Amino acid sequence: MPTFEQIYAAHADDYDRLVDREDHRGNMIEAIRELHPLDGAEVVEMGAGTGRITRQLVPLIKHIRAFDASEHMLSVARKRMETTGFTNWSLEVADNAALPVADASVDVSIAGWSFGHQTEWAEDRWRQTIGAGIDEMLRVLRPGGTAIILETLGTGSRQPAPPNETLGAYYDWLEKERGFSSTWIRTDYQFESVEEGAELFRFFFGDGLAQLVIDGGSPIVPECTGLWYRHRA
Repeated sequence: MPTFEQIYAAHADDYDRLVDREDHRGNMIEAIRELHPLDGAEVVEMGAGTGRITRQLVPLIKHIRAFDASEHMLSVARKRMETTGFTNWSLEVADNAALPVADASVDVSIAGWSFGHQTEWAEDRWRQTIGAGIDEMLRVLRPGGTAIILETLGTGSRQPAPPNETLGAYYDWLEKERGFSSTWIRTDYQFESVEEGAELFRFFFGDGLAQLVIDGGSPIVPECTGLWYRHRA
């Protein structure tokens, strides 16, 4: 099992196979639409990875600028975006804390499964590093815009709960200190087979969750995802 850093630097194709199986009911995009109207919206996405959210947004919005720190991940995103037939998008390398985007220039800013890694990678200063990304999310929003953060509330779980104490502290901080409200949805995986599910879960999550798929005996694996959102006045 490679580390998350190694996956994002060199294993984008396998990562894309995994996330392609996620949220098979399409709950995520509907939840985003409930938080902010997408018709005619201009969007900034942080931590875009291989473009999972980007691909779902392009048919619904005016334009999206999607950023990630890994050119390797964006190279896969670019190939997949080019097959959509849409041209209202751009993919660019940038750090979450320093977006090359003008102040008050977009309607929605989204960070999907990106900030939470800082609770491990910068465990002694995650509030500062995540806070810098949140500041950027809010800076680029027009009045009336919405910042949306998506994070895990349990892979293999049917009811939402932070997977560990540190993520729980991060989620609590978002609400109590950074002014975000929250909701949650199910984003269950649907694999072609139990074997495929175990293979991809072992690659990304390790043996424990791979065994969960095998023991469950189903190609559908439950998952809960939280959405934290804040509207700019």
